[in-house]
Amino acid sequence: MGYVSIWPILVLAFIHFFGSRLRFLAGIPRSTWLSGASGVSVAYVFIHLFPELHQGQMHMEENVVWAEKFLEHHVYLVALIGMSVFYGLERSVVSAKRKQIKRDQGESKSPKGVFWLHIGSFALYNALIGYILFQREEEPTQTVILFTIAMALHFLVNDFGMLEHHRGNYKKYGRWVLVLALIIGWTVGYVKEVSETIVVILTAFIGGGVILNVLKEELPEERESRYWAFVLGALLYAILLLSL
Repeated sequence: MGYVSIWPILVLAFIHFFGSRLRFLAGIPRSTWLSGASGVSVAYVFIHLFPELHQGQMHMEENVVWAEKFLEHHVYLVALIGMSVFYGLERSVVSAKRKQIKRDQGESKSPKGVFWLHIGSFALYNALIGYILFQREEEPTQTVILFTIAMALHFLVNDFGMLEHHRGNYKKYGRWVLVLALIIGWTVGYVKEVSETIVVILTAFIGGGVILNVLKEELPEERESRYWAFVLGALLYAILLLSL
């Protein structure tokens, strides 16, 4: 195996370690920078990742017999499944937290069981992203940079969402778990190469997850999100992607 660049995984790990310390990003109304970061993540999925999935769809139709017979657009179905899975996990976490708060007479601290469910789902999410990141080692440096920037900003948005749900538990345990999962995923990519079909499926799943995780942070009315910042972030990154 040739030279392997580790800077992308270090950048993403750095975000989890120190991103939550950027206190100016916290609070309501939602930070302009977080809304802009959400826009960047979504722009990357629609402008760069989904076109890759189109190529992956053609690969799967040529190489996976059951895919062609079962569903013509099944790569996009995987993206839909990814979005649905993370939506279901998020709803279960929110529901469990509300029930616990009622039992505890208004105490807003998230129960440990809910915390570990939430962290476990995002640990899997991070591991898949780490794996996909390594698979991009053979792609042009420009492609790796664009993916890393989009995921770094996406992680920043996720971190503040986790802080809102879990506060001290996330700072004490959660960020370490997410960094470890990210590194494990990257390491698995280093020691074990899988077929292009599996990489396409994982990428589609993550694409759906990114869209859901961005929207769940931006849409709630109580967040008072900055729509103009979201649109500006998406527009500027889309222009960048289309110009390269």
